[in-house]
Amino acid sequence: MGAGSSPSSTGGPPEPVMDRDEVDRALARLGAEHEAVETSLLALQDHAGRRLLEGADLTGVTKERWAATEQSITLLWGYFDAYSAALEATRELRSRRRWPGREDLVELTDRLRGESVTLSGAALHGAPTLAGGPAKLTERFTLAELVNRMNELYARSLDLVVAADTVWSALPARIDLLAAELHRTRGLAHSVGVRPGEHPSGDDLESITAELAELRAQVISDPLAFWVAAPGSSAPGGGRPDTGRYDRAARALEDVRREIDAVLTVRQDAEQRLARLRDVLSRADRTLAEARSARGEVLAKIAASEVPAVSGPSIALQEQLAAAAEYRRHSQWHRLSPLLESLEREAEDELLRARASLTAVTAPLAVRAELRGRLDAYKAKVARHGMAEDPFLIERYDAARRMLWSAPCDLRVAEEAVLRYQRAAADVLVPRNPGPVDQRGES
Repeated sequence: MGAGSSPSSTGGPPEPVMDRDEVDRALARLGAEHEAVETSLLALQDHAGRRLLEGADLTGVTKERWAATEQSITLLWGYFDAYSAALEATRELRSRRRWPGREDLVELTDRLRGESVTLSGAALHGAPTLAGGPAKLTERFTLAELVNRMNELYARSLDLVVAADTVWSALPARIDLLAAELHRTRGLAHSVGVRPGEHPSGDDLESITAELAELRAQVISDPLAFWVAAPGSSAPGGGRPDTGRYDRAARALEDVRREIDAVLTVRQDAEQRLARLRDVLSRADRTLAEARSARGEVLAKIAASEVPAVSGPSIALQEQLAAAAEYRRHSQWHRLSPLLESLEREAEDELLRARASLTAVTAPLAVRAELRGRLDAYKAKVARHGMAEDPFLIERYDAARRMLWSAPCDLRVAEEAVLRYQRAAADVLVPRNPGPVDQRGES
């Protein structure tokens, strides 16, 4: 051992002997670390999350990890007590002499830098090891190593406490708010007839109620099962609560609320919508009646024409309309809502079908009217050219007119007669068209 060295506790090269100033600076640093560790341990002891964990009926991963963490916290206090005793003994040695001698400095160096703290098996009993290896009967530490060991155990313990406390602070309150909203929604659903076994949304409400009750119980007993650690984060409690199940329940409740809002809307304007439906179906029935009447007229007045059959009013739609009125009378809004939506579509389709039927039935009459108009238009044109008294044209006109104004009218033959009159009129009128006039007005 050299004049300026102290023996190494680990069997390595001797440590340089510290001088008085180095000893005082080391003691000051270790004293500050002691104060910081003590403050942290007291804060952990008073942490709301730790108190909740101690009093909770834990299950699952939280129960397992908290049991290990409690041992770590017990070990932490054992480490701290040993650290405090070693630091106090070193301070007492330093305080013996204002100017410590060689032997004192050698001993102070050994205490400050060497493995001067020994923990027995009683202090280490049941304590988890950081490296995951087998537990030891005794362990020796330098003061610096002991501080590092306490910092590691503290960070790991605090991480668990903060994670559990964060989940407990976030999820139960949100679940309770959603449960209160669920309670209001169930009351509203009941008022409009949305009940379990009678409406899918009523069954959904029962399912959401059971899910929230189960979710809250699990969050309370096993909060760490709902914790997602942040990758690579070294800060205590680095991560976030897992809100996946809560979010799914919230979305399911929102879907039910939208369904109930739709039912409420039906309740508010049901009578108005029913009145519109009655009007649309009444117009469809009147149109079909007009089509049936027109079909009889067409069959009587038009010969050799294909006239489509006209169906009667839709009995099924009338029965559905009566059922809708019955649902409204008995406040069965959850049944009325989908029925009204389908009825509105089908009633509009029925009106369009009736109008198409009327158009198809009256098509021959429209053709006859067009031929009559064309015949009269050509007669007027002939009259404007002073040919109204032309015997040939009169004969052709009378033949076409008799066909168009007789019943039953053969449209094919009548159209040919009109065309003959048109051609005859064109033949007579073309030669009488004036030719070009020169500058003197001569043709």
